[in-house]
Amino acid sequence: MDFYGFYTGQEFEAYRFLGAQVQGDGSVVFRTFAPNAASISVIGDFNSWQGSEMHKIYDGNFWELTAPQVEVGARYKFRITSQTGKTIDHCDPYGFGSEKRPNTASVVHSLDSYSFQDGAWMDRRGEGYQQPLNIYEVHLGSWQRKSDAPDDWYTYEELAQRLIPYVKECGYNYIELMPLAEHPCDASWGYQDTGFFSPTSRYGTPDQLRFFIDQCHQNHIGVIMDFVPVHFAVDDYALWNYDGTPLYEYPNTAVGRSEWGSCNFMHSRGEVRSFLQSAALYWLKEFHVDGLRMDAVSNLIYWQGDPGRGENRGAIQFLQTMNQGLKQRLPHALLIAEDSTSYSGVTGDVAHGGLGFDYKWDLGWMNDTLSYFQTPPQMRPQHYHKLTFSMMYFYQERYLLPLSHDEVVHGKATILQKMYGDYEGKFPQARALYCYMMAHPGKKLNFMGNEIGQFREWDESREQDWNLLRYPKHDELFRFIRDLNHLYLNHSALWQEDDREQGFRWLDCHQEERCIYAMERRSAKERLVFVFNFSDQTQDGYQLPVEGCAGLRPILSTEWEEYGGGVKRDESVLPTQHNQVQLSLPPYSGLCLAVEGE
Repeated sequence: MDFYGFYTGQEFEAYRFLGAQVQGDGSVVFRTFAPNAASISVIGDFNSWQGSEMHKIYDGNFWELTAPQVEVGARYKFRITSQTGKTIDHCDPYGFGSEKRPNTASVVHSLDSYSFQDGAWMDRRGEGYQQPLNIYEVHLGSWQRKSDAPDDWYTYEELAQRLIPYVKECGYNYIELMPLAEHPCDASWGYQDTGFFSPTSRYGTPDQLRFFIDQCHQNHIGVIMDFVPVHFAVDDYALWNYDGTPLYEYPNTAVGRSEWGSCNFMHSRGEVRSFLQSAALYWLKEFHVDGLRMDAVSNLIYWQGDPGRGENRGAIQFLQTMNQGLKQRLPHALLIAEDSTSYSGVTGDVAHGGLGFDYKWDLGWMNDTLSYFQTPPQMRPQHYHKLTFSMMYFYQERYLLPLSHDEVVHGKATILQKMYGDYEGKFPQARALYCYMMAHPGKKLNFMGNEIGQFREWDESREQDWNLLRYPKHDELFRFIRDLNHLYLNHSALWQEDDREQGFRWLDCHQEERCIYAMERRSAKERLVFVFNFSDQTQDGYQLPVEGCAGLRPILSTEWEEYGGGVKRDESVLPTQHNQVQLSLPPYSGLCLAVEGE
């Protein structure tokens, strides 16, 4: 390890030196960074938990012990005595495995025990700027479960057999996994971690997770993982006061505690930066994860996420160094920011002052869109431009459009519930909403359960309500979203020019009273036209302006009968006259048409 780089926040592979390193002769070298500890011993299965004393190495801030004949799978902890004489048993900050909660020991695992078979995928993957990126966001413990009994989860291997075929059927080409780093509390969903290098043992071993990712890649499915570089769990067996002092966190609560009650990382410390950068690279390199969605980036840009408190320059520099370093090492890794602020340059090049992300969640689009669909139809003319505003700023960053887990919890209601009106009226609006989402520039993300019209808010302790698919309206919505997703994957006009102005234009965005919107998407080989009627009235005699084509062929309608609408499927070409096509638009509807001829 580059010790100078470790102290200055330039190290990216500290996990290759620290933690429990399995040697070729069957021994394990335990190392930890604890500059202020008075003494440290390793306790574990290999010494009957009696303790083997570690000794200082290098500059006295690192501790080491070589233990002979330690089996992979053995449990261990670091017993750390502080300068005040207090002793606490800690899990390993760099541990590669963990016991299943509520137990807290680290577990010895080798980094070299699994052989990936995904070379073809790894050779051709990229950032996706000119490729489709349709993400299915999943919480593994509540997508499907073996039973309603507590902790009766499927393993990573079992999920590979169940989740991958479903994702392929539904037309998603990426899975985003909510945080898998070890965490003590199920209700934190993995966003308050204790093991930043340890896949949660809830669903199996590290190699079982590698198998899951390997299988995804062999089935042409990319994997993105949520990564939490902002804060960590307050449990005293983990990072909190690790060597008897605030080693990873701030020494005061004013900025040391987050809004979630967790400990904020002190990103101005080089050792902390190297820890987090190494964790980020670890998931990308050692597990072949294709990208990281970084949580709560606004809390890194601004102190406590509050622009009024000013920029956190240390954390901003950390983001720039980490993102630039990850790209240098793995150029095709996807780096995605969950950022709710208007901070400029999130997806800009670090060399020009940007933060170096590939994509930023467009939370403004999400809020405006869902607000619009919650609005009674008679009031929508007054809010018409909530759906046009996003294109005023869209080309300032590279955006991803999310309908994520955050939108279906804590009393916010599910996506289907958010649609205005009664049960019957919600389904056509949900179909129109998703059609509009696919038509809008930007990559896509949808949370599990949304595709079946989940009415119950997400609960991490229960699986999705798959029985809903027995009901015609839910099954019709599922089939519509499935077909819409495949349409997205198969039509380059919807993604090839996402971040370029030539890929999109409004055909009509001044039908305030009728709530009609029309847009065109283009690629090098095709043109698609979308027309929406978001009012509750049929709009007859609408003249759609389209230049430079002989006709328009319907390829998807939210109102076709097989999706629960009242219109019989008809894909006959509609000829243009004087650069216009006359349409009758059902209430709450969306229509996609392919441009035919010149």
